[in-house]
Amino acid sequence: MSSPIDVKVGYYPESDGKPMGETDVHRDEMVRHIELLKQYYADQKVYVSGDLLVYYEQGNPKKFVVPDLFVAIGVSPRQRRIYKIWEERHVPDVIIETTSRKTKKKDQFDKPALYCQLGVKEYFLFDPLGEYLDPNLQGYRLVDGRMSAITPEAKDSSLVSEVLGLRLQAYDIALQFYRVDNGLRLLTSEEQVREQRIALRQETAARERESIARERESIARQAAEAEVLKLRAQLASRKQT
Repeated sequence: MSSPIDVKVGYYPESDGKPMGETDVHRDEMVRHIELLKQYYADQKVYVSGDLLVYYEQGNPKKFVVPDLFVAIGVSPRQRRIYKIWEERHVPDVIIETTSRKTKKKDQFDKPALYCQLGVKEYFLFDPLGEYLDPNLQGYRLVDGRMSAITPEAKDSSLVSEVLGLRLQAYDIALQFYRVDNGLRLLTSEEQVREQRIALRQETAARERESIARERESIARQAAEAEVLKLRAQLASRKQT
């Protein structure tokens, strides 16, 4: 990326004045992605954010982009009002757009060209409702100055992010993230509680099944023992006669 122009501008807006205006699905997915990756990088020098104005040309407050999610590795995770690339001295490494019919033109054409120019290493598009992307998860990696499509994994059509060390997979309306090193799925706090409840119910149900099986086994054993005693009594009675 070329050196920014050294021009002093006093005010860079914190909002583009446009509401998100997306469906519950798109908003919830975007927020979920941010939470997942914030937890994944907890206690590390990695900044994860989204729906934040990213300014990329010093001195020109009109030059900005608003990624749904971006990850900047090696950047302090402190809270920010806006992100100025020339001050951070770091371009976002990975960007994920939760795309829709409303944003598809920018997400498919305008933003990839800009991200390539800025030097974003990886760019992913996820269409949770499957309205126009086929497949509904697509990824691109910066190779020799161009955004090249990431080849899906043959077994499950997932995409591997080399930068994040995660495997991304579309499942229904959700984008799932799996660690490449151990295969574990990233879970939000809510998902962790839900998984724990499911595991507890399954454990309780398993114990109940074991208890019922033991009770039935005990009843069957008692019945068999009673039958043996009955037969012995019958044999003893015949011998006496």
